[in-house]
Amino acid sequence: MTLTFTLDPVVDPALRDGLLELWADVSNAGGAVGFVPPVTADDIRPALVKQLAAVADGGSRLLVGHDADGAVAATAFLTHNTHRLQLHWLWAYTVMVHPRHQGKGYGRDLMAATADAARSVEGIEAIRLGCRGGLGLEHFYAACGYKEVGRVPGAIRVAPGDDRDDVTMLLPLH
Repeated sequence: MTLTFTLDPVVDPALRDGLLELWADVSNAGGAVGFVPPVTADDIRPALVKQLAAVADGGSRLLVGHDADGAVAATAFLTHNTHRLQLHWLWAYTVMVHPRHQGKGYGRDLMAATADAARSVEGIEAIRLGCRGGLGLEHFYAACGYKEVGRVPGAIRVAPGDDRDDVTMLLPLH
């Protein structure tokens, strides 16, 4: 079984609900996607609404992976820079694969689809993303071709006394 990826899908209530469920399930499984468990869809909804508004106004692109059953199984938001000197690269945000699909190679598939999507955007030469240290994510992204280009020690506070590094990764597309 593989995932089917769609760039810029129509955002209807079913997709929105699938994204909320994915984000909550990933967060509650300990995924580093902006929340600390436990969370509910209601906790996540304001962040998703903000990201979907950026998609609607053209500032971001949405990449979604569906599994064989049609469920939302993976996602990444590709966000354009607004600074005129940084228009040649974009950010990848909220990169996630559902916990039930982890360990099947779908994370690598998502990262390859993300790179393909970014290559389809005129003038884009690189993807930049941030990840939370302490989970080995930088090693996963490195295996996908990204290079660590920055690290801020202790910049992410997961809980009192539990600070993690904010790691910046870059994938040149040429």
